[in-house]
Amino acid sequence: MDLVFTKEEQAFRREVRQFLRDNVTLEIRRKMIEGRDVSKDEMVTWWRILNKKGWGVSHWPREYGGTNWTSVQHYIFKEELQMYPAPVPLAFGVSMVGPIIYTFGNEAQKQYYLPRIANVDDWWCQGFSESGAGSDLASLKTKAERRDDKWIINGHKTWTTLAQYADMIFCLCRTDPAAKKQAGISFMLVDMKSKGITVRPIQTIDGGYEINEVFFDDVEVPMENLVGEENRGWHYAKFLLANERTGIARIGVSKERIRRIRELASRVESCGQPVIKDRSFREKLVACEIELKALELTQLRVVADEGKRGKGQPNPASSVLKLKGSEIQQTTTELLMELIGPFAAPFDEDPHGSGLTANWAAQIAPIYFNNRKLSIYGGSSEIQRNIIAKVVLGL
Repeated sequence: MDLVFTKEEQAFRREVRQFLRDNVTLEIRRKMIEGRDVSKDEMVTWWRILNKKGWGVSHWPREYGGTNWTSVQHYIFKEELQMYPAPVPLAFGVSMVGPIIYTFGNEAQKQYYLPRIANVDDWWCQGFSESGAGSDLASLKTKAERRDDKWIINGHKTWTTLAQYADMIFCLCRTDPAAKKQAGISFMLVDMKSKGITVRPIQTIDGGYEINEVFFDDVEVPMENLVGEENRGWHYAKFLLANERTGIARIGVSKERIRRIRELASRVESCGQPVIKDRSFREKLVACEIELKALELTQLRVVADEGKRGKGQPNPASSVLKLKGSEIQQTTTELLMELIGPFAAPFDEDPHGSGLTANWAAQIAPIYFNNRKLSIYGGSSEIQRNIIAKVVLGL
């Protein structure tokens, strides 16, 4: 594998950087750098700018709005978005349910949903986890029963990210209780405005409300909202989760955070000198950078392997990316906490403050606590190690 980017790829990187400089507002970039929430309206406006450029669903097939970029171009694009930083298109629509629909859906589903996903006409959320079915997702109990010409869904989903904004939810539902648990699950598309759906927010340890419980009480869903074949939902879910785990590596995010750590460490003093001069701190930072470089090389190997695999076949190496990517992101937040020290204590920004404390330090503790979830969601680290041992190493 050649690790040197070609002249054409380097020119593409410059094109992406210039587009970001020209189109991402200073307010959005400042919020992203400081770890603050970008509003729904800001995100939708930005994603529609991307879609107008033709980059909103860049990795999709050309006939559905994709760019026909190479795997390396996709890698560069995502990395530049994360490093600038700018909001990455909503994963639930663009990277999760969109590929499921164009890979396994029927023509009517493709024609209706894919343009709406690309233009963020529908905001999607993911209905997988349940109270008793998180890492052991196949144990889910939410059921969908045929009744006349509809599916009737009853059950409960939890940890549903951004469901408070969602127009649609894609759900795994049990459609054959008598089958082996992985074999009796189907993949459904559900309108969040349907009668019988209740969304209940969950406050997270960082004080935010990004996740929710979603309750289904005799929710009617048209028969045509089943994706693919009945009872084949587990197969589709594995394909989706492999895509999610590759994205969770977020190498660009970690690169930007390390850049920020170096910047702040040159400004924050401890014992009368900048923290960056502390040998122990530098050793921890360099060790993290080495781990990140190794992960980046692994990511590039996965990128190089794309196109060689069959349609709908996930790369099991995505579990390595998810596992190490989560650990590195958590390490960067730990370094930030160590860097700021007591200034990490306040959660709320003081609008009358100035400099470091007002613009950054107040967000470090919430970011640190929020990132504890990374080794759990998208498949826990224990699950990833099992996959690596079984599929990658053949143990």
